[in-house]
Amino acid sequence: MKRELGLLPSIFFSAIFLNFPLGAQTENWPRWRGPRNDGTSTETAIASKWSKTENVKWRLELPGAAPSTPIIWQDKIFLTSAEGSDLVFLSANTAGNILWKKTLGSGNYQIRRDESNAASPSPSTDGKHVWVKLGTGLLACYDFDGKEIWSFNLQERYKQFSMYHGMSSSPLLDGDRLYLQLLHTNEQIVLALDKKTGREIWQHARKTDAREESMHSYASPFLYRFDKQEFLIVHGADYVTAHDLKDGHEIWRSGGLNPPDKYNPYFRFVASPVAGPGLVVVPSAKNGPVLGINPKDAKGDLTGLTANYHWKLADSTPDVPSPLIHDGLVYLCRENGVLLCVDAKTGEQYYMERTHNQRHRASPVYADGKIYLTATDGLVTVVKAGKNFEIIAQNNIEERLSASPAISGGRIYLRSYVALYAIGGK
Repeated sequence: MKRELGLLPSIFFSAIFLNFPLGAQTENWPRWRGPRNDGTSTETAIASKWSKTENVKWRLELPGAAPSTPIIWQDKIFLTSAEGSDLVFLSANTAGNILWKKTLGSGNYQIRRDESNAASPSPSTDGKHVWVKLGTGLLACYDFDGKEIWSFNLQERYKQFSMYHGMSSSPLLDGDRLYLQLLHTNEQIVLALDKKTGREIWQHARKTDAREESMHSYASPFLYRFDKQEFLIVHGADYVTAHDLKDGHEIWRSGGLNPPDKYNPYFRFVASPVAGPGLVVVPSAKNGPVLGINPKDAKGDLTGLTANYHWKLADSTPDVPSPLIHDGLVYLCRENGVLLCVDAKTGEQYYMERTHNQRHRASPVYADGKIYLTATDGLVTVVKAGKNFEIIAQNNIEERLSASPAISGGRIYLRSYVALYAIGGK
């Protein structure tokens, strides 16, 4: 791995990247990457060790496979699933009992030898309603009792999806809005919808010169709201872009991810960006670069402008798992289980170590001083957070896993292709 660009003055980091205050309070896990959409939990007393039976509070058989992450609000759990050719949405309680199940339609499809399917996007909740999106284009709102509030099909309202591996981007819920990115061969748009009605608030046509598969994005949007700045981050089609929340216009963009002189037309983005105060970490694909962008006062095209980058890693990007930032460190889990830890201020590498030599599709999560890395063979590696590499435990439920873990109420929730597990906790 090569580190490029001169390191910039980092005074502004002196008061950032502090831990969130840790406590015994329960946090909801309302979306794919948790309460802050960054894969971190403030809960403590989280399990480090388990097996298929040990430290398992319960195991709930599911109607079928899906890589979507379950979401948790107090004592309610919501998740999508395939059920044969059908696609279903179901709710369970934290005692491990199914409360209801709704069939949302048919048309499930398999991706890459059953690695993923049309139930790939994860739902989101505000504690009163749940929003669910499917790879078929269905977007719907339900209440906690399973009553439909509204629904429509994105492919009917906008253009038909055209991408190799299905529409897997999850919507981002914030306040009264749902933000979506639809980046594929037929369309390159960013949307803000009214969460109460599904009505379009604004649409932005996103410019790109990407070609072929590089036009396809499987990443999900991220909301940057730090230091009196706020904007939507959208990742795909060779660029990362920042958008004004009021009308969606583009504030800044950066290329430098798919170099023109060695252009790869199959450079699709899967891993999503993540951010902390004063830093946006942007992965790419296929062992490409990682950008550490300084968003302060950023405007226009930042590509190649040294003043707008804290650092750049020339290679070793995660291909599918999204980055994780915690306590001044950035963790990058590559698809092959190699974990990189770099300094958030400078990009300096502290370690690059193999955890488990299997494919990793899920994004890492942090809780209670530990990083959890999930492999597709069912093994979760628990690594001690910090500059020094240390494996605390490796735990195997012996079932296929692609969904990112969820943490709530002192428990880790693991969704395999056949069951939902509640690990540890009360």
